Amino acid sequence: MSIVDLVMPKLGESIMEATILKWHKKVGDKVEQDESILDIATDKVDSEVPSTTDGIIEEILFKENDVVPIGEVIARIKVLNENENDQNISTPNSGRQHSYVEEEETMDIPYTPTPTSNIPKPGNKMRFYSPLVLNIASGEGISMSELENIPGTGQDERVSKKDILEYVNKKKQNGVSAQAERQHKENTSNHQQPVIISNSKKEESGHASLPAQQSQAVTTYSGNVEIIEMDRMRKMIAKHMVDSKNISAHVTSFSECDVTNLVLWREKMKKEFEKRENEKITFTPLFIEAIVKCIKKYPWLNSSVDGDKIIIKKDINIGMATAMPNGNLIVPVIKNADQLNLVGLTKRVNGLANAARNSQLKPDDTANGTFTLTNVGTFGSIMGTPIINQPQVAILAVGAIKKRPVVIETAQGDSIAIRHMMYISLSYDHRIIDGSLGSTFLNAVSKELENFDVNRSL
Repeated sequence: MSIVDLVMPKLGESIMEATILKWHKKVGDKVEQDESILDIATDKVDSEVPSTTDGIIEEILFKENDVVPIGEVIARIKVLNENENDQNISTPNSGRQHSYVEEEETMDIPYTPTPTSNIPKPGNKMRFYSPLVLNIASGEGISMSELENIPGTGQDERVSKKDILEYVNKKKQNGVSAQAERQHKENTSNHQQPVIISNSKKEESGHASLPAQQSQAVTTYSGNVEIIEMDRMRKMIAKHMVDSKNISAHVTSFSECDVTNLVLWREKMKKEFEKRENEKITFTPLFIEAIVKCIKKYPWLNSSVDGDKIIIKKDINIGMATAMPNGNLIVPVIKNADQLNLVGLTKRVNGLANAARNSQLKPDDTANGTFTLTNVGTFGSIMGTPIINQPQVAILAVGAIKKRPVVIETAQGDSIAIRHMMYISLSYDHRIIDGSLGSTFLNAVSKELENFDVNRSL
């Protein structure tokens, strides 16, 4: 009999931690190798953690909603010998009930394990807050001093997600923030003059006088409304979008391109392509192919910023924004897109899109993107101003393809013809991508699409 540690798996280069969503097993349950033990979530995708061996759950070291660093032991599995059976199992801790390790043995810590001797004990003034709790506090406008006064039910009296959400709900029910209450008490103790509301104002509002700061803290919704709490992924998307706008100096350039040759070629080849490759060819791999060619000419569009350093990425990993059934967007990544031909791009695009729609993406499928494509035309928009997917420096949006009469310049003179036209837009980080480079790159993509060879073979 031996004990095997189950650790939080590596979930991609940029992912340092994950949140435990749900345990499917409890202490004492039998598990088989590759059987799902728990669900976890990162800021990119949800995933399952399977068992690495056959055995029995000996210990579970973290609770649901705990944020756990990558590589941290999350459970221990007792591996049985062939001649052992369930009735003869004895555990070294059978004299006490436990689903989670004692406080002295482990603690949820950010990013890297910390020696036990350095871990603050409950009696110390220092408190640990997980990134998830800090994110919720920031989003709800809870200050650190306010956070320190929230009772914690987690290990070492740590504030858990449940604790802070209960606190937030109580604040909303009371309609007055703790900060406003403290300010009101300070004003009262200092014998400050109260804010006077005239009788006419009282009659209009129907409320007694309140301090200005306290009255502003009350959130009211007029009319017939429905209040919907954001789900976890929507909160993360919202945070990433705001962070991106705060980090990058966004500029968006637009171009119009004639994609008639592209449309006609696809229309002509799609049945043959599906018959030969058993895959449907969409416009997305054709767009990605053009983007890759232009990135090779202008590599600064395939970079990131680190302080005052520009990091040029040699790998070209194209992210493609994909709508999920619940309405959220996720960005699976086509790794080394420059090394794939059109068939390879098509299969990779279709595979990732299907996995996204069926919630089957793996964490690595959304990691290490260097440039992003978003197709706003899928939803009927003719153009868009996308927000950069950090830490990238550019994102290209393609609009809906529309037939329009346009002026065609020929050697015989100008003429008007019906053409398939499309707007494309590029949002880029003006810290390192100037308007000249951004517009030049966008125009290069436009020309690649316009000059598509209508006689191209598969």
